[in-house]
Amino acid sequence: MSLGTQIAWDDTVLPFQLDASDIRGRVARLDGVLEQVLSQHDYPPMIEGLVAEMSLLTALIGQTMKLRWKLSLQVRGSGPARLIATDYYGPTDDGQPARVRAYASYDAETLDHTADPFGQIGNGYFAILIDQGEGTAPYQGITPIAGGSLSACAETYFAQSEQIPTRFALTHGQSQLPGEDVHWRAGGVMLQHMPKASPFVASEGGSGEEGVLQAQDLLDDDEGENWTRANALLDTVEEIELIGPTVAPTDLLVRLFHEEQPRVYDAQSVKFGCTCSEAGVRQSLSIYSAKDIATMTTDQGTVTADCQFCGAHYVFAPETLGFEAKDGSA
Repeated sequence: MSLGTQIAWDDTVLPFQLDASDIRGRVARLDGVLEQVLSQHDYPPMIEGLVAEMSLLTALIGQTMKLRWKLSLQVRGSGPARLIATDYYGPTDDGQPARVRAYASYDAETLDHTADPFGQIGNGYFAILIDQGEGTAPYQGITPIAGGSLSACAETYFAQSEQIPTRFALTHGQSQLPGEDVHWRAGGVMLQHMPKASPFVASEGGSGEEGVLQAQDLLDDDEGENWTRANALLDTVEEIELIGPTVAPTDLLVRLFHEEQPRVYDAQSVKFGCTCSEAGVRQSLSIYSAKDIATMTTDQGTVTADCQFCGAHYVFAPETLGFEAKDGSA
């Protein structure tokens, strides 16, 4: 694959369908987006890996939804990796890129740098939140942390909350091409069985841990055979094929699923993007009284705010904040 072709596929999500199996999917490659997400912070490699995987999941899942505003993924745990949060903002118009941002919160003192990164999350939950914008009620779905990876948590979420059989094959890591600096890349494939009007659900509960629904609980015999076959084909994928950059996503789909009649659609470009702004911070502080604002004021006589996603630093005069602002700037 030429350098130009490689660049064309980087930071994209390619939708596809397997006509012979009634299965849809996505192939995603993140390069510059991931580098920008991680460069906003100074995370240890273990946390960077978790953020990379979560960002890739967010891009794959976000592209499957018709979003007017925002999809958010959150993992909260009892371990040293306390929070991983990502946002996906749908394109504002046809041909425009989607935007992704991410951050993590962790306890540096208790983080075990020799342990499995996913194990550093501990007990907790995996959540998907969908906000379609002003005038709509946000949707939130939550499932417990399950499996051995963030992608396994997402698979459990779709089986349990959406009753859609879902499979992810993801990889991420630091990459270096000749003449380039070392940087992060991530790539993956998402498969979903096309949803039915009345999906079958085993009445006695799911086959997963603590009765959680799994993909096999949602399919009848013929559907189950198609799903098993597609998953067996996906099991043959190699990490270098997922992450690129030398294998085009279209070539990957032909290699994996040529007998399943793959059909591709227009790719969606993705970029790093943060929605924080001075006006937004002022708006969030507009509910506070002058007395409340005084408790937020630093010894230097200012109120400061930092964006956890992009690191932007805002400084305000306290008298311009809150619903009692003197100059009406709130």
